[in-house]
Amino acid sequence: MKSVISHLSLVMRLLCKVHRSPLTALCSLLFVLCTLYFVSCARKDEPNRILIWHQMRVDERIILEEQMQRFMQLHPGIKVEAIYKETEELRSGFIVAAIAGQGPDLVYGPADQVGPFQVMDIIVPLENQFEKGWLDSFNPKGITWFKGHLYQIADKLGNHLTLVYNKKMISKPPETDEEFIAIAKEQTKDLDGDGRSDQYGLVWNYTEPFFYIPFFSGFGGWVMDEQGVPTLNTQANIDGLNFIKDLRDTYKVIPAESDYNVADALFKDGKAAMIINGDWSWSGYKKAGLDIGVAPLLKITKTGLWCAPMISPKGFSVNVNVSQEKLPLVVEFLKFIMEPENQLVTAKALNTMPTRTILYEHPFIKNDDILINSKKQIEFGKPMPVVPELRAIWDAMRPSYQAVLGGVKTPQVAAKEMQEMALRKIAEMNE
Repeated sequence: MKSVISHLSLVMRLLCKVHRSPLTALCSLLFVLCTLYFVSCARKDEPNRILIWHQMRVDERIILEEQMQRFMQLHPGIKVEAIYKETEELRSGFIVAAIAGQGPDLVYGPADQVGPFQVMDIIVPLENQFEKGWLDSFNPKGITWFKGHLYQIADKLGNHLTLVYNKKMISKPPETDEEFIAIAKEQTKDLDGDGRSDQYGLVWNYTEPFFYIPFFSGFGGWVMDEQGVPTLNTQANIDGLNFIKDLRDTYKVIPAESDYNVADALFKDGKAAMIINGDWSWSGYKKAGLDIGVAPLLKITKTGLWCAPMISPKGFSVNVNVSQEKLPLVVEFLKFIMEPENQLVTAKALNTMPTRTILYEHPFIKNDDILINSKKQIEFGKPMPVVPELRAIWDAMRPSYQAVLGGVKTPQVAAKEMQEMALRKIAEMNE
């Protein structure tokens, strides 16, 4: 009994590292334990079955299902199944399942989950499973190395923010912050004369730190140094915070309040000329009937730097519990799913950037305006850190950042307190 309690205590501590509160971690633990109790997956007894857990959108799932069906047609007797899970449920569920010796053969998601999974020793190093020439055929940003080993191979590169604009309202997107402010002021209008703006130059989920990062980096900052130490108490952070506040309070080109859903709805309804959103949103705007353009985020005049969003590939990692006998089959499936023709199908359907570099010379990739500008933004962007400490940094940034927007703290105080809290949370994580 003591060993069981000890094991559950360890799992709880690990879940606390990838969740924002002990309560959330506990709920995740209870949910997953119930799932494992009622659904026992005897994965070792199914050598001809490949199970995938993922958090793909519906349009991505359709393509994955088609590709799985083709793989099964080429490999009679092999069954490939995919199960969708919300991002946090997928992470916590995989942690508990893998530690218990179960779970899926493959787990799919953004690269930032690699760090927590590796620390818990629940995913397999992959560099010896694939030929060097094959790995060299990928964009280096599309394969995730951590602590000297390869832990994820991606089929999509990006998961990044860009400037999206409505071509009916803006013919040419701005390049610099000065051009942007001028255009945004022109497009912010009180259409019914009640003294309040009904149309905005820009909308986006500006209250969340992830959506603030491009401006932080545009002023010369970043969330951590090469050793993983937070770098939040800087002039770049102060300047970035002031810039966001000025957009709302001085130039009045963004709504007084906005979250993701509000911004998305305003843009789809034609009440905003521009939105900052990720590559996951583009197909939805097209389906809504908008004629959109995509452009790299702004160049900050003060620094001469382009705003650099976080770039995160999305791909597959292999469960440590996959047997040596079954591993070649899983590797073969990964090679199949990463074939250039399969990535091209996804790129055409969703405007996502493939990771196989041979496709960068394909006419569709070279001539599609959205992908051309997406590629530029990826080049300007910075890889999202995959270390577990990034979660602590997000949690440290959020309250002080929102306090600046609420007028409770100055950017100078907020930057200092972000740094102090980040260091404290990281120390608590590593206790």
